Amino acid sequence: MKKSLFVLLSLLFTLSVNADDLEVKRTLNGASILEKMSPQPEIKKWHDTEPQPRNYPQQPPIIPHTTKGYVINQKFNKCLTCHSDQDSKISGATPVGKSHYHDRDGSPTTKISARRYFCVQCHVPQVDAKPFMENDFKGEE
Repeated sequence: MKKSLFVLLSLLFTLSVNADDLEVKRTLNGASILEKMSPQPEIKKWHDTEPQPRNYPQQPPIIPHTTKGYVINQKFNKCLTCHSDQDSKISGATPVGKSHYHDRDGSPTTKISARRYFCVQCHVPQVDAKPFMENDFKGEE
């Protein structure tokens, strides 16, 4: 009898403590922490600048945005979060060129070739910087 009374009182105490958890949580100044759900975030599409014309045949395109903080290593390539075939349809970014899907023998592959995986070994971010020295180079017209 004592045991069942103890169990019943324990259960009632547990329920009363949990009922306090159901109340709206408030900050120190009395505002509700979650008054409503935030809207679904909009997918960010990068439209920084238009692609720049190339200065010579086979020139890799210039990256029209900063790559500061981008992780590109053997396990992860930040560029591919927007520029892969699947993600470029969502992000609006230029997809990786089809030439990047061939191995060194020219055979097509389903993944980006290891020779083309490290984007910034050929592609460079566009910057508005003064040249170190005067240059009269004229690109292909």
